Amino acid sequence: MTVGGSAPHRAELGTWPTPLEPAPRLGEALGLDAGDLWIKRDDLTGLGGGGNKVRKLEWICGAALAAGATTLVTTGAPQSNHARLTAAAGARLGLDVVLVLAGHPGSSASGNLALDGLLGADVVWAGDVTGEKLDSAAWQLVEQLRRRGAVPVLIPFGGSSVAGARGYAECGRELLDQAPDMAQVFAAVGSGGTMAGLVAELGPHRVTGVHCGAVADPARTVAALVSGLTGTPCEADTLTLRLDQVGEGYAALTEPVMTALTAAARTEGLLLDPVYTGRAMAGLAAAVRDGHLTRGQRTVFLHSGGLPGFFGHPAALSRAQARLATDH
Repeated sequence: MTVGGSAPHRAELGTWPTPLEPAPRLGEALGLDAGDLWIKRDDLTGLGGGGNKVRKLEWICGAALAAGATTLVTTGAPQSNHARLTAAAGARLGLDVVLVLAGHPGSSASGNLALDGLLGADVVWAGDVTGEKLDSAAWQLVEQLRRRGAVPVLIPFGGSSVAGARGYAECGRELLDQAPDMAQVFAAVGSGGTMAGLVAELGPHRVTGVHCGAVADPARTVAALVSGLTGTPCEADTLTLRLDQVGEGYAALTEPVMTALTAAARTEGLLLDPVYTGRAMAGLAAAVRDGHLTRGQRTVFLHSGGLPGFFGHPAALSRAQARLATDH
């Protein structure tokens, strides 16, 4: 079975509400006023190192438990934050977890992958596949598990389903309580569920997504999830999506992202990752430069977590370590 649509049940996995913190020094460094930039700390969701996937997994796992699942199966890249947090959710709930990851054994053993092992997940390597072929490998595994007597549930890539997006509609409601005067929320867009939930609650005019290269058509992906969540059509062209931070691809470190990582760390002690939150912050910086964001308006940056992935990203590690030898 797969879990995606209606999800009347919820598993309690996180700590809510997450804090909303001012970031005056970073705001000024980016060209905003000191009171403009605020950080929604969804890296502090509690479970398994934290991150945005916890909100989605509460609803997805709630539905899985209600369906009598014994095993969670999901897919991802080798350094998938979603895979790590699915492993953590399984550990919390007493469910087996199998991660079907693109790539080959031995390609990496650090970052999120190390935590996957610590959390007790099994990893099945699918080879050099993406998209539909990775999904197909996961479905084959589900059938194998079923024949062995397990009750497996396949969780969509990134936890991005209508059920999962409910978690970010809830985040939108938290933000309305914490910052009713906010003008914009900036969020990384991976598999699309985070932006979709925010748009469903806040409207497309207050949410800017920064594409990270995880899906081929982020606008259509997000719009479909918004439509499923709200029950009314969402047109892709009503969404605000920045496509300018992908660079050479999902796993490639760009100079704007390295600049964003450094600025956040050195002005606020805020640690971002090189794939998602680093791209989102680079997109926010670009939005200030091109006039999409202006001084005097409250801007919320959604910190969606992902720090363990930094330690599985050789280029980011190398750049950070090189500064130890050059800074005084």
